[in-house]
Amino acid sequence: METSTTRTALIASVAPLAWGTTYYVTEEFLPPDRPLFAALVRALPAGLLLLAVQRTLPRGDWWWRAAVLGICNIGAFFPLIFLSAYHLPGGLAATVQATSPLAVMALAFLLIGERATTARLAGALTGLTGVMLLVLQSPDGVTALGLIGAFGSVAVSGLGFVLVKRWPVEVPMLTLVSWQLVVGGLVLLPVALIVEGAPPKIDAAALGGYIWIGVMGTILAYTCWFYGLRNLPAGAVSLLGLLNPVMGTVLGVALVGETFGWWQALGMGLVLSGVLLGQRQTRRRRAEAAPPPPVVR
Repeated sequence: METSTTRTALIASVAPLAWGTTYYVTEEFLPPDRPLFAALVRALPAGLLLLAVQRTLPRGDWWWRAAVLGICNIGAFFPLIFLSAYHLPGGLAATVQATSPLAVMALAFLLIGERATTARLAGALTGLTGVMLLVLQSPDGVTALGLIGAFGSVAVSGLGFVLVKRWPVEVPMLTLVSWQLVVGGLVLLPVALIVEGAPPKIDAAALGGYIWIGVMGTILAYTCWFYGLRNLPAGAVSLLGLLNPVMGTVLGVALVGETFGWWQALGMGLVLSGVLLGQRQTRRRRAEAAPPPPVVR
């Protein structure tokens, strides 16, 4: 890849590395069984802060487009991903998430005509195999609610990511992120109150966990991710998401004392190989990226 493409891919990689900390933070620091509240705290405060700083509202069609993106990428995705974190073993949840590149490639073909290259398809399958070796364990504790959350999160996020490319807009990336976080947070607010009731007691550890996933796992991560989607093919960026379980495994080994054997080493190697394989043709396929964005209306 050329230098600018490599730099863009590295910036986008910050997102899955940050998201890879979500399962650890959720299990270790956040109040149990409060996925909607966790999603709300993750989205709305960060969105309002960014909107206050950016001071730019949508115009014209971007009111409803921002609403759709906010629901797909935040309002629906956050509670679904937290449901999977609370109701599935971490390894199984990560494995389901590893199917996301295939979902994004399929949706990108249907919605924006972006054809998945052989290298990207091979990279997605290689990475999925690696994730299964890396994190898949005995399926104890599997629930229907957890599976709905895991597969649902893959579907809605894949749609949202592709729509970001279908609807280019000439605003700073932080502005685009702020619109989506505010919309998603406002959608989550009444649902969280009705379903889960009053907020749980938050101690210092939980507060630190919410701040981490709000700043690093949301503001920074989504800004880097959408930057990648704006400048690279959707299929290539989606493969970077396979770095998520790699980070989760590293944290498990370093902080929780999980074992790391030959199978995990092979799995990590396959994941990294899949990510690199999927980037091979990015330079030649730069034309797949969206045309220059129009001025927001």
